[in-house]
Amino acid sequence: MQIEDNDILNLFEINEQKAFSSLVMKYQERIYWHVRKMVLNHEDANDITQNIFIKVWKGLSKFKKESNLFTWIYRIATNETLNFIKSNKNKIAQSIENIQIENRKDDSFFSGDEIEAKLHLAITTLPEKQKLVFNMKYFDDLKYTEIVAIIGGTVGSLKASYHHAQKKIEKYLTTN
Repeated sequence: MQIEDNDILNLFEINEQKAFSSLVMKYQERIYWHVRKMVLNHEDANDITQNIFIKVWKGLSKFKKESNLFTWIYRIATNETLNFIKSNKNKIAQSIENIQIENRKDDSFFSGDEIEAKLHLAITTLPEKQKLVFNMKYFDDLKYTEIVAIIGGTVGSLKASYHHAQKKIEKYLTTN
């Protein structure tokens, strides 16, 4: 049985270490894969995930409970990942196709077939916002209202971003 977010927050007031450990156990894998879908590389995703949980640890005592704990953590994860992408554009731009297909063939964290590799490659061609919305909706199965709470905007604008992303991915898959 998984501990509820409110129980984690209540536990934090009693035993910070145990609460944080419970939080990491609950969200670490989910956050890792959220990051990994955006940066593609296991080592980078692992480092970013560690940085995210350091920020969560430092900020948890100041968490105002104005949003869900999950939403707050996802917002931190998204911002950390986008900051990493911005500061490492040259590294990420180096042959995305090689990162997507060549490196993933030997990557124990990637078990997909050729169509899955093409899907991930198509996603890398999307603008950042469309990529983010697509990943959160398609892979993470988040509701638009949850995505709005994490990255901002309106439900309508996010639906439009998702729709445009789908069309671009469809076009990429049918022409490549």
